[in-house]
Amino acid sequence: MREKELRLALVCYGGISLAVYMHGITKEVWRLARASRAFQDGRFCTGSQEIYRELLDRIETHAGLKLTVFSDIIAGASAGGINGIFLAQAIATGQSLDPLTDLWLEAADVERLIDPNARATRLSKLWAIPLAMLADRGGDALESVDPDTRAEVRRKLSGFVRARWFEPPFGGEVFTGLLLDALEAMEASEAGPPLLPDDQPLDLFVTLTDFRGHPQRLKLNSPPEVVETEHRLTVSFTDRGGSERKLGDPAELAFAARGTASFPGAFPPFTVKELDAVLAARGIDWAGREAFLARTLPRHAAANMADTAVLIDGSVLANAPFRPAMDALKNRSARREIDRRFVYIDPKPGIRSIRLGGASGAEAPGFFSTILGALTEIPREQPIRDNLEALQGRSGRIARTRRVIDALKDEVEEAITHLFGGTFFLDSPTPARIATWRSRAQTEAARRAGPAYAAYGHLKVSGIVEELAGLIRRLTPGGVGPSRTQAREAIWTELARRGLDRVSAPGAGATPLAIAFFREHDLGFRIRRMRFLARRLAAVQEANVELTRECEAFERCIYEILAFYLEREVASFFSGEVVALACSIDDEPGAAMDAIGAARDLRRIDDEADRLLSDALATLPRVERRDMLFAYLGFAFYDLTTLSLMGAESDGEFDQVKVDRISPDDATSIREGGAEATLKGIRFNSFGAFFSRGYRENDYLWGRLHGADRLIDIVLSSLPPHRTLPPGMAAELKRRLFRAILAEEEPRLTAVPWLFEQLHAEIG
Repeated sequence: MREKELRLALVCYGGISLAVYMHGITKEVWRLARASRAFQDGRFCTGSQEIYRELLDRIETHAGLKLTVFSDIIAGASAGGINGIFLAQAIATGQSLDPLTDLWLEAADVERLIDPNARATRLSKLWAIPLAMLADRGGDALESVDPDTRAEVRRKLSGFVRARWFEPPFGGEVFTGLLLDALEAMEASEAGPPLLPDDQPLDLFVTLTDFRGHPQRLKLNSPPEVVETEHRLTVSFTDRGGSERKLGDPAELAFAARGTASFPGAFPPFTVKELDAVLAARGIDWAGREAFLARTLPRHAAANMADTAVLIDGSVLANAPFRPAMDALKNRSARREIDRRFVYIDPKPGIRSIRLGGASGAEAPGFFSTILGALTEIPREQPIRDNLEALQGRSGRIARTRRVIDALKDEVEEAITHLFGGTFFLDSPTPARIATWRSRAQTEAARRAGPAYAAYGHLKVSGIVEELAGLIRRLTPGGVGPSRTQAREAIWTELARRGLDRVSAPGAGATPLAIAFFREHDLGFRIRRMRFLARRLAAVQEANVELTRECEAFERCIYEILAFYLEREVASFFSGEVVALACSIDDEPGAAMDAIGAARDLRRIDDEADRLLSDALATLPRVERRDMLFAYLGFAFYDLTTLSLMGAESDGEFDQVKVDRISPDDATSIREGGAEATLKGIRFNSFGAFFSRGYRENDYLWGRLHGADRLIDIVLSSLPPHRTLPPGMAAELKRRLFRAILAEEEPRLTAVPWLFEQLHAEIG
């Protein structure tokens, strides 16, 4: 059975009260990931989750593809940041997202969020009551739901408008407490297994805005250095996998959630002091406080001012945080065929959060709308074209590289044949022969490269230095060990001392010192070679479906070898002695490097890889055996060309990235018309869902339905063109999934019975 991973990198936009809608979508991402984990483990599911599992089962049966689906990169801003944090925590720990639904429906209400000191009394600003009736320029906000909900919205809107003015009406400490309640509710839930492969990292990025800004030094020619003020901040959390997954301390997750959602004017700016006060009131100890602040607010912490940093909504400057998610692709390994998707969740495409005069475009903007648009709405709503073009550029480089590889295939195979001849022994590989052939092939590739080998060799050395510097940074505790820059400089100094400032021999090929260095430290080359072999095997399997069993056995061999190499990238692989030497790399760089090399013991792993490959090759027919052997031995020839094309990206996922969107405009299986036809939270300048439980129930249910609709589309789009489900099967699975969602939610969502009547009729 052909295996494939559908990896979702989620980018969650801001949306103010549409956070409830986005909770519905992320809950479907979570359910799909749980169903995928159950499918891989051979377990059954219940309810709507079972439909996702059945989808994967149907794909395996009818398309011959065993598909694993998970999300390993999540980036969010504002409302999207909150939902991203909760989803990432559920993925890493196996905790349930179900407790959050009741919390969203109950707590995301203006009467719960408003600061106790800001509440209106009976006589507060009676003259402001008419303003509440005019707050929505559409004029029909109070007519869009049944009379009971209309009365609720009128009452709450009146109280909100008559609350204190010229200060944020919502309470910061109230909000922080609700976030901690949410994390505690998740922790108290019945946990299942983590929703990622054991060795797959999880990266979470949440954007914030530093209101006052912090100094950033820039190098110039003249003057040599200038200082500018930077306001963008990104809080990152990483779970590297292993036996015990942990994304972050609840206090740290609450810090990120509270900071990213401090919508200007609605919530007070967030400070560390606020979080400290809430934790103290609850008797919660934040053990890693200083280390977290030093990592998250390094400039402020260095000046002993982290406590006074003023943080506001992350979507002010970065509502679509693609960049950190894109950077995380460099740290991803690939053990089987990958379909990498960037999925961005936009709850209201084309609709601005704050709509004042001139929003229609028919008239000139007024005084306040011009100022507001320049300060917040324009940067917030900037298109993501630059991000998409960067992803397309990366995919284009990968496509060009693959075309180069295809074009080189005949030439490389001729070189291997010329080097070894048509000898019988090529049909009878043994571990010793494979080791000898591998060494000769690499020497010949270097020799044929001539003067070009120097550039390739230095590029490899540079890649090894960056890998070692990154490893040393991961090995050393924050605030104790050297920075990545310090580790990099220490390693370069040591390489120069060892004579590795030159890697090419006067005649041709590599110097003996360079060969020894690559054999001890070039982990990247070995990983690239095995991934290349996996891609070649996929092509062999595609052309010879009758060899499924043999190809599956060979695939297991490839991933077993890859596991040996990949585990040596993880910090937990190394002993305390190596960690201690890494901490002192400034003083003893040679000792630290030698200790890492000895711990990795790559030459021994190469011998074990040759043994495993020898056994796996013996199971293949003669033609396919030669094809895979030539790919393995010839990789050095390919790498000479492709490494310079891909650079650092060659060490990550070597697959093109596709981009999908989940929004009301895209999920049209049930109802067309986008957000205007389905969502209530877009009312009152996207604050609508804060004023009615009925609004929140409506948006949450549509979030689940829209998420289910689009996720099935995305999963099915990962199938090869010639491998599809029988006609009508996908549509029937969608209908059954929609019905299952309605059956799960109807007992809970009691404020919108009319919506269930409509949906039952529309779904059929």
